[in-house]
Amino acid sequence: MAIAANYKITETLNQTSYLVNGKLKEWTGKTSKVYSTISSTEKYAPTLLGTIPDMGEPEANEALNAALGAYNKGQGTWPTMQVKDRLDCMKVFVEKMKAKREGIVKLLMWEIGKSLPDSQKEFDRTVEYIYDTIEDCKQLDRDSAKFQKQDGVYAHIKRGPLGVVLCLAPYNYPLNETFALLIPAIIMGNTTIFKPAKHGVLLIAPLLEAFQSSFPKGVVNILFGRGRAVAGPIMKTGKVDVLALIGNSKSANALQNQHPKSNRLRLVLGLEAKNPAIILPDADLTLTIEECLSGTLSFNGQRCTALKVVYAHENIVDGFNAQFAKRVDALKFGNPWEDGVKLTPLPEPGKPDYIQELIDDAVSKGAKILNKKGGKRFDNYIWPAVLYPVTKDMRVYQEEQFGPVIPVVPFSDIEEPLNDMAESNYGQQVSLFGKDVYALAPLIDSLVNLVCRVNLNSSCQRGPDVYPFTGRKDSAQSTLSVHDALRSFSIRTFVAFKDNELNNETIEKLLETKLSNFVSTDYIL
Repeated sequence: MAIAANYKITETLNQTSYLVNGKLKEWTGKTSKVYSTISSTEKYAPTLLGTIPDMGEPEANEALNAALGAYNKGQGTWPTMQVKDRLDCMKVFVEKMKAKREGIVKLLMWEIGKSLPDSQKEFDRTVEYIYDTIEDCKQLDRDSAKFQKQDGVYAHIKRGPLGVVLCLAPYNYPLNETFALLIPAIIMGNTTIFKPAKHGVLLIAPLLEAFQSSFPKGVVNILFGRGRAVAGPIMKTGKVDVLALIGNSKSANALQNQHPKSNRLRLVLGLEAKNPAIILPDADLTLTIEECLSGTLSFNGQRCTALKVVYAHENIVDGFNAQFAKRVDALKFGNPWEDGVKLTPLPEPGKPDYIQELIDDAVSKGAKILNKKGGKRFDNYIWPAVLYPVTKDMRVYQEEQFGPVIPVVPFSDIEEPLNDMAESNYGQQVSLFGKDVYALAPLIDSLVNLVCRVNLNSSCQRGPDVYPFTGRKDSAQSTLSVHDALRSFSIRTFVAFKDNELNNETIEKLLETKLSNFVSTDYIL
C-alpha cells in the first residue's frame, strides 16, 4: 500500500548532538543505526530511520558531573530556586515541545509501530500531564505556605529535592512514560540524566534544543547509547540519589546492585506485570469481550497494564472463547497511519520468534489455537493467538509475554485465580467482570490486597494520570501519578524554631525581606 506523502520517511535523521551541562555537543565517535520494522518498499525490508551516538563511560561521567555541578550540594541555582520560577521554566519548555508535535508523532509511528491515533494521544496526553503536574505543584506549594506550631516549636514544612536523578524509560511509551519520570523530577528541584529507550530514541531528538534553552545548565542532561555502557558507570560512582526506571525488574536489580550504597538510593520503579482478567459466570459477555479485546491487544499487548492472562469461568468459557476468537481475527492489521488499523508491526525484530516459541510450547502441552489466523506470520508481525486451555506449566502462563498472544485459563472455583494471584511475582492490576454484588463484594475486598487497582467490568489501564499508578511485589516501587510523582521525587524538609522573641523577629524579617526562597509564605496563583 502506498504511503501518504506526509507520513513518508524522506531522509534519515542522523542524531549527532547530545545535551550536557547546557550545551548541545557534537558527537564524532561511533554511531548505531536505527531501523524501523515498517517497510517503505513493496518488497519487505526494514527502513533505516537514522543513527544515534554510541556513547560510553566518558560521556556518562561527563553528564553525571554536569548534574552534580548543577545541584552543587544543594546550593545550585535550580534546587534553591523559587518554585514559581521553576514552573515558569517548565511552561517555556512545554510551549516549545508543542511545536514539535507533528514530527514526534511521525517518529512514534515509524520507530515503535504505534497507530496514528494512539501516537497523537500519547503526545497530547504528555502535554496535558505536564500542565496537570504544574498545577498540582502550585497547590502543593500553596499548602506549604504556612507555619505550624506544636509544643512551643514552630515548623515551616515544604518538600525539597533529593539530588541527582537517573531516568530510564521503556520503548512502548517512549515519550509519555519518560516524561512521567523526568517532569516531576525536574520540577521538584532535582537535576537529571536521561537516556532514551532503545526503540523510540530518535523522537527525543527534536526536543533537545527545547530542554537546552528552557532550563539552567546541567539540570537536564541527555545521553544516547546502550544502558549497560551509559547507566552502569553512572550507578557505580554511588553519586546518583534516585534511580527512576520504567522497564523490567532484572534491569532495575542489576542497576541497583551496582550502586555502592544502595541504602541511600531512592527507587522510583514501574516494572512488569501479568495482569489477569477474571470473568465470572454472570458477566455481560458483549461488554467483557470488548474490554478484553482492548485490554489484551491495544498496542499489540505491549503494555505493562495489558491483560496478559484471562481466567474464564467454566460455565461461560466456551461462549466467551468462540466470540472472542472471531473478534480477534476481525481486527485490522496494517501500518500505523492506515484508517481503522488495530494491529501494527512489532518494533522488536525478534518478537515474532519469541511469540512463536510461546505458542509452540503451549500447543505441545495441550493448548489449542482457537482463532483461524492465530500464529500467522508476517515479516514484522505474528497474528495474535488465542490459546486454550492454558495450564501453569506453559511458558505463556509463566512469562510476561508483552506481545500478541492471549492465554485463556478455565476455572470452576474462584479460589483458583485468587491463589494464582497470591503466588504470582506481580501485583499491579486486575480486571473483574460480573454483576452479582454478593459475589463481587468479597472478591473486591480480597483483590485490593493482592493488586493496587481493581478494574470493575473494565480493562486494565494506567490513566487517568491523576489516579495512583503503582504495584505490589515485582511490579513497582513508589507511585506515579500527577499527585504522587511530585512526592516520589522529593522529601519533606523544614525549618524549625522555638517560640521566642529572637526567633519570631528573625522569621518576620526573613518573610519581609524575601531573602530566602524556602522561608516564604508567598502564594502562587
